[in-house]
Amino acid sequence: MDDKNLSSGLEDYIECIYNNIQSKGSVKAVEISKELEVSRASVTDALHRLAKKEYINYERYGAIEITSKGIEKAKDVIDKHNILKSFFEKVLFLSNDEASENACRIEHVITKNAFSKLKEYTLLHMEK
Repeated sequence: MDDKNLSSGLEDYIECIYNNIQSKGSVKAVEISKELEVSRASVTDALHRLAKKEYINYERYGAIEITSKGIEKAKDVIDKHNILKSFFEKVLFLSNDEASENACRIEHVITKNAFSKLKEYTLLHMEK
């Protein structure tokens, strides 16, 4: 798997790690497990895979640190989520919950070109 194309699951992990570090300064595996509703074993496996791809620095029982590469990827995923959610709410008039649910699903599979066009459209539409 190419570093640019993380699985949707690993994108969820990097987003969770980034958001927790931003809001609380740190994150522990147990917190990721609870937030994403996955087993500790799944978290450990994901952390090892993210570390191997250099998105995070992680040692068992140690602090989870996000790298600059990880921050860039997390911001990309969050940007996609926010633009998609905004499109669903402001253009399609979906509820907040439905917009967020769909954004979560689509943020992982949308092509770069389609996202670019959707972002451009959404930003233009929101100015009106």
